[in-house]
Amino acid sequence: MADDAQGNPLALLEFAGTTGASGDRAGWVGGPARDVSALFSARIGRLPERTRDLLLLAALEGSGDVMILQSAGAPAGFDDLAPAERDHLVVVAEDDHIIRFRHPLVRSAVVDGSTAEQRRAAHRRLADVLVNQPDRRGVHLAKSTTTPDESVASVVEVAAQTSLRRGDPGGAVAMLRRAAELSPEAEKGRRRLSQAAYVAAWIAGELDTSHELLHALKGIPGGQPIGATAAAALLVLVTEGDGDTAYTMLMPALEAATSVDGPRTGDVEDALFTLTLAADYLGGREYWQPLMDLVARFPDPSPASAATLARVHHDLGSMDREELRRLDEAIDRLHDQTDTDIVIRTALVASYVDRLPECRESVTRVVRDGGAVGSSMPGLIYLALDDLYAARFSAASDAAAELVELSEKTGYPLWAQVGHYAAAMAAAERGDLDESIEHCERIWDWSGPRRVQRLVKCAHFARARGALGVADFETAYRHAVEVCAPGEVARFNPEAVWAAPDLIEAAVRTGRIDEARAHAEAFRSAGLEHISSRLALISGLCIAMASEPDEVVRIHEETLTIPGLEQWPFEVGRVHLAYGEVLRRQGRARDARRQLDAARKLFADIGARTWENRANTELRATGMSRAQSGSELTPQELEVARLAASGLSNPQIAERLFLSPRTVSSHLYRVFPNSESPRGQRFVMRSTPGRYRLRSMEPTGAQRVGYRDLVEEDPRLSVG
Repeated sequence: MADDAQGNPLALLEFAGTTGASGDRAGWVGGPARDVSALFSARIGRLPERTRDLLLLAALEGSGDVMILQSAGAPAGFDDLAPAERDHLVVVAEDDHIIRFRHPLVRSAVVDGSTAEQRRAAHRRLADVLVNQPDRRGVHLAKSTTTPDESVASVVEVAAQTSLRRGDPGGAVAMLRRAAELSPEAEKGRRRLSQAAYVAAWIAGELDTSHELLHALKGIPGGQPIGATAAAALLVLVTEGDGDTAYTMLMPALEAATSVDGPRTGDVEDALFTLTLAADYLGGREYWQPLMDLVARFPDPSPASAATLARVHHDLGSMDREELRRLDEAIDRLHDQTDTDIVIRTALVASYVDRLPECRESVTRVVRDGGAVGSSMPGLIYLALDDLYAARFSAASDAAAELVELSEKTGYPLWAQVGHYAAAMAAAERGDLDESIEHCERIWDWSGPRRVQRLVKCAHFARARGALGVADFETAYRHAVEVCAPGEVARFNPEAVWAAPDLIEAAVRTGRIDEARAHAEAFRSAGLEHISSRLALISGLCIAMASEPDEVVRIHEETLTIPGLEQWPFEVGRVHLAYGEVLRRQGRARDARRQLDAARKLFADIGARTWENRANTELRATGMSRAQSGSELTPQELEVARLAASGLSNPQIAERLFLSPRTVSSHLYRVFPNSESPRGQRFVMRSTPGRYRLRSMEPTGAQRVGYRDLVEEDPRLSVG
């Protein structure tokens, strides 16, 4: 609106009296606008017919390009515009070859004063001139044609694809819709409406428009095209989380469409992409094997294709160096890419192989430009994951919150659950366990009944990561084995790759050595080190944690020399921590302190508080005091201390906090290293944001102090 006002503040007031009409007949009616428009209409009506003709061309052409207008209606020059210039209706800027209306209502009055036939004729003349601009030519052809015409419909369809490549999905939907209306053949009309419905749902974020277009398809005779099936399946998946129905709709349609050799249309690609998404979130082996049989019919796929996505998700290790090189080249081309769908699909493949940092600029452009609301939600997923992997926890939480809000506002609850996962993992790694658990429970409540198993596993992954941070290894193991079974880094389960070090560490620390070694061997056999420095770090950590003592030091040293590891501070911190723990147990206290101090500093820098506390605990075990290491109580240690102070036994505390009795004992030992029991003692707690200190004081007489007394003792105490 501000653009149309052309710097005239009074025009903004005049616009307030307009109707919601759009198109060539948009009129300025009501209030002061009606009066001003009437004045302009009267002045325009007094102009010569030839002048009004040129003004109409200028109003419909839109840009004011003198060369286009001259080709369309003034081959001899613009002498016929002189009356309009003298009446101060237009300005002809000779330097930049632009014709400008002096007031936005002049343009409106010109259009309103014309007949439908005059407008169609003007659009036709403009279309004849714009042969080298297919998107603009298609717009004018669509508005100049009143009866079905395949030649026109084809041009309009091309214009729609051009609009899509330029990042205008809303315009593309409108053009495809118009192309369907102009299609004399019902089959082509159905196909074009199907494409419009898919673009509306996947890229534009216009669910109501997509539903409306699919409803309109029912009124066109003939069978349902595969594009309509893809659009309907996508709607079912993202709005209801019903992957089973989406999968059941698409599999037979794709089997029929690919049963013979030949080129695969864009509709088939969209259908395969949607089927892959459905299988991705369903997560079961029974869905993936039929899909991979189907994908075999798509030889030599491009890096951003649905077939590539399916192969990478199914077996991450199958991506060889040549395929990675081709993907890297495709990512490099994203810098100049305006097609939001290509950006998003490329980033989706890149997210599996740790190439999101290279996609970030292009993905951010998709999200912040605002024209492709549907694409913005997957874009926010990738921004949140990129921040998460780089240990920018606050930024990851912000992107996740924005994703959840946008998804709930626009009706895409599936994406909201992915936002909850990113938020849960960020909270787990920085040590906000209550927040992490809350997000996980939301995921389980929504995803469990819908059998969206991948998201269920994601929530277990976040819970395992959070439990490891507070050294609750039994709880961590219980959740990690829900992500994948020990000894099997399963295909079609990418979380099995990323959660492998969690399962192995939890298994080692709970005495399940055989399970840890079996899982480390499975990870080694997967051969993922070549994919990225992050996966090489994870691989080294997994193998080292389950290796014999004489091999561990060598493996950790090699792991810490991997090029590019500075991109992944959380994983590097875990390697330093595991290495320091091994050195301490080997009696090499000085070497252990060096590794543990590196871990502590890394975790402190990124705000991983519970992991920082773990490093501090190990530092104290090397002989360094709590004061020397700067250690303070973790939230879980504090809660255990509170319950112990209230008189609960270790088993009672374990039951209340869903911990093992051994974990409770471990916490109490760290909190009270010089006391046999904290019960019956009084505690004064001092808190700073996110950290706690505890000091023991002997009670007088039979005095016992519970949690409420502790809060009264220090009102600054956080509930934790």
